[in-house]
Amino acid sequence: MISHATGIYNFYVYILTNKHKTVLYTGVTKNLKLRLQQHQQKKNPKSFTAKYNVHYLLHYEHFGWIQEAIAREKEIKNLTRKKKLNLIQEQNTKMEFLNHLFE
Repeated sequence: MISHATGIYNFYVYILTNKHKTVLYTGVTKNLKLRLQQHQQKKNPKSFTAKYNVHYLLHYEHFGWIQEAIAREKEIKNLTRKKKLNLIQEQNTKMEFLNHLFE
């Protein structure tokens, strides 16, 4: 995990994938455990993550301020797939699913 926590709150930017790691999704949340459950349970059945079964956590970063988290989310969303994979592999070299860290 990368931590940028200089503020007093807890926000997370995260990257999810599907079982075969063919899709990448980047999001931001205040409660990563709850958000992962919502993705897995397909709370919004018409969403991108529900449609492509995207609920496996590959990468997350912690922030103390929402403004920083949103800025980082936008930055990651603008990366190429190759750069996103490089970012993930800097901390998660084997690209293992990290959901168990938030169960």
